[in-house]
Amino acid sequence: MSLTVAMITVDSIDALALGRWWAERLGGAVVEENDGWFVIVSVPDAPVQLAFQKVERPTPGKNKVHLDLTVEDLDAEVKRLEAAGADQVSDHTVESGFRWVTFADPEGNYFDVAQAES
Repeated sequence: MSLTVAMITVDSIDALALGRWWAERLGGAVVEENDGWFVIVSVPDAPVQLAFQKVERPTPGKNKVHLDLTVEDLDAEVKRLEAAGADQVSDHTVESGFRWVTFADPEGNYFDVAQAES
């Protein structure tokens, strides 16, 4: 028997608001609200769903699991994410030219966005 990834869950102070924020960013939809305590977001063509679980207070420190996303136009996406309330944490480029930008979502959870390879 093997394990199957069903969803990735993020702790949140306001699970419904954060679930909606991520649904908008990823072109998905909130498919379950559960009175705001456990929100499930379905994203087109994603192999798993995202979930946002209400907690009394966030886990201190940097999150240990984060989303890695790709996009066709990284510079344009940086502007869109910042306009939507994400905070840019850092911008990285390695010798090969691979570039990614680290952001924090409205509740401070880190995620990375990289230029999609052609």
